[in-house]
Amino acid sequence: MREIGTFDAYATLINFELGPTTLKVLEDRLDLDNLDVDEFLDDFRVMRFQAVLEAYRPYHEILHSSLRNAMRLHGLEYRESDGDALVEAVPTFGPFPEVPDALRALKIKYEIAIISNTDDDLIARNVENIGVEFDYVITAQQAGAYKPDRQTFEYAFKTMGVEPSQVIHTAQGWEYDHIPTRDLGLKRRVWINRYGHPGSADYQPYDELPDLSGLPELLGC
Repeated sequence: MREIGTFDAYATLINFELGPTTLKVLEDRLDLDNLDVDEFLDDFRVMRFQAVLEAYRPYHEILHSSLRNAMRLHGLEYRESDGDALVEAVPTFGPFPEVPDALRALKIKYEIAIISNTDDDLIARNVENIGVEFDYVITAQQAGAYKPDRQTFEYAFKTMGVEPSQVIHTAQGWEYDHIPTRDLGLKRRVWINRYGHPGSADYQPYDELPDLSGLPELLGC
């Protein structure tokens, strides 16, 4: 039976350095000495998640609005140029070191695809930076919805021409990927736990790896 390995992109395949990049953008013009950096970045993360639960709009708009809201919450002056700089940085992010070789090994046995909460133009260069050809690159822009909305996954399955039972999904994120896919009937799910977080028995079954290096062996490649 045909099987496809699908992947979340940012923080799973791509070293999504959004936090450090955001701080660098702001440090260029603001005094952040009194800023609780961890709290600010956590609020920014939460606001991005809340934004994708609303009616669809392009990801570059979500980055702008979420950054603006987080900055205002912490008493920082927001400028459109802050959001522009952050959006422009996203395509420059490259893969984690082990990712290209792991994907090449997987391609021997599987088709591979990305399912990502992003815009087509943003992720194109990220994929180029990985240096491995994907069979499908599916974005929220194409689906008209963001993960964790099931519409995103259902669009992906239809585009790839497969049933969920033919899909092995690998991702780092819980709220975007592992929680919504628990009941989709996927063949297998793999959690890439890069940051040493605790898992959850409530969302089993899933396999757990610290990075992608062990994925080919896990999947029999």
